[in-house]
Amino acid sequence: MTQQAPFTLPAQARTPAQPDVVAIVGGGRMGTALAAALRAAGIAVEGPLRRGAAPSRDCAAVLLCVPDAQIETAAAALPARPGVLVGHTSAATTLAALAPHEAFSLHPLMTVTAQGATFAGATAAVAGASDRALAAAGALARRLGMEPVHVADADRAAYHAAACIASNFLVTLEGVAERLAHSAGLDREPLAQLVRATVANWAQLGAERALTGPIARGDEETVARQRAAIAERLPGELALFDALAAATRRLAATTAAPA
Repeated sequence: MTQQAPFTLPAQARTPAQPDVVAIVGGGRMGTALAAALRAAGIAVEGPLRRGAAPSRDCAAVLLCVPDAQIETAAAALPARPGVLVGHTSAATTLAALAPHEAFSLHPLMTVTAQGATFAGATAAVAGASDRALAAAGALARRLGMEPVHVADADRAAYHAAACIASNFLVTLEGVAERLAHSAGLDREPLAQLVRATVANWAQLGAERALTGPIARGDEETVARQRAAIAERLPGELALFDALAAATRRLAATTAAPA
């Protein structure tokens, strides 16, 4: 795993670096939320524009908020204008997809729902093909109240996988837990309280010290009863339970190992 040093903006970012006019391409959740947030932060915004629409010549930067598979096509459709930066908001896509433009990326590490988003306080993964592009990405992130962290192209897939495990997969797991709890007459809220406390412990202590439960205690008899209940009530999730139990045993073994 590549270790990241604390991110510091290049020297160019110590003076005003964010583009004064930004075009947003893509009217999905991210594009709509970013357009609103940038306007609220005092930056002139064009759009969200439809894919294929040409931004005006006043734009200093174009930010593509389109699905990953469409970034390269959307970038190729933009006229190459000297001095105009072109960026994307993808977590996993490298800057190569934006060639031949002077490229940057800005990925807010947060969830954006149909109800919108508040970017302040979030982390933003940024990258740039030049110092100027990197400075602009960092300045835009800070203007929205986010903390920029540089994630190199070689680390993008690992970074995105970590984000998906922490967020998307968590929701999937809670969906399974909710279905199983419902079979026992329990609704979502008591589980939600447990999840909030667990996440708070993980954030404060790290995974090894936050782990609790029968596997951490070595109580395999209880785990066997749990497995039998899942086999009876949610047999389609038995393989998931087994995989998670195995991973939890590895974590517990790491915790128990002498320093």
